[in-house]
Amino acid sequence: MDTPNPNWFLRARLKTRQLLLLIALDEQRNIHRAAETLHMTQPAASKQIKDLEEMLDVKLFDRLPRGMVPTLYGETMIRHARMALTSLSLAHDDVLALKAGLTGQVEVGVIMTPAMSLLPQAIARVKQQAPLLRIGVHMEPSNTLLGMLERGTLDFMIGRVLERDNSARLSYEELTEEPACAVARIGHPLAASTNLTLDDLASHAWILPPQGSILRHRVDMMFRRAGLEPPANVVDTTALLLITALLQQTDTLHVMPVDVARYYQSLNVLTILPLELPFKMDAFGIIRQQEHLLSPGAALLLKAVRDVAAEVY
Repeated sequence: MDTPNPNWFLRARLKTRQLLLLIALDEQRNIHRAAETLHMTQPAASKQIKDLEEMLDVKLFDRLPRGMVPTLYGETMIRHARMALTSLSLAHDDVLALKAGLTGQVEVGVIMTPAMSLLPQAIARVKQQAPLLRIGVHMEPSNTLLGMLERGTLDFMIGRVLERDNSARLSYEELTEEPACAVARIGHPLAASTNLTLDDLASHAWILPPQGSILRHRVDMMFRRAGLEPPANVVDTTALLLITALLQQTDTLHVMPVDVARYYQSLNVLTILPLELPFKMDAFGIIRQQEHLLSPGAALLLKAVRDVAAEVY
């Protein structure tokens, strides 16, 4: 089968009603009920689907005794139909926002390090220009944020690119690498050391991310490369509230990004140990869906993130 021209939908004059019908069929799995939802007759609905299948030269639904079930082609069209209709509804909001001064809603995802300094500074700048713009921030690990981005829940995210099947649809704009450091409670005996080495840290109790995580692997490899066994006395967690409580109440050690550690050190929650660790975490950057058109508010926040990153990094 020939590859369709990118502008096939213009020539075919794809109707919004066909997109709505695809979604209704996905929800109802019955042509009669789907037609009723859109106030159409069943023959008219059947013709719309038949026309669309002929346009694409594929079968979109399997007609089974229990109803209509989308094929792989059908599922793809349904997903894009939802995205197209969502974009159309947002277009109306964007036009109204531009007429009334910048308002509306922006959803951004962020991992921990840029959430400490980069994003707050960018938000502060945007709020000076557009105080009525609503900004939703989701702080999660990169894999969670990537899932949200792919579902269309986020306008963009600041995080790490992971190996994923659909990463080709994402654009990545690197911002900076992320150095790590060892931290402990205020007044920890190791904090006053003038010649601290990895050997001094290996025998201590640690709080580390669980086995299987990238950071845990890098910490273990850091000790192995120095000819040391990785710490055996370890609490496995990524819960920041528990980590800070354990650090304050015990002599355990922890490893975290330098920017995050500096923030907590400025609040007198913990202290950074005087030893430069010989590894870095993966770089992070701005990640977007290539085909996703940003609203004016999201574009404004994205520009502010880039401007602040250029100054900070």
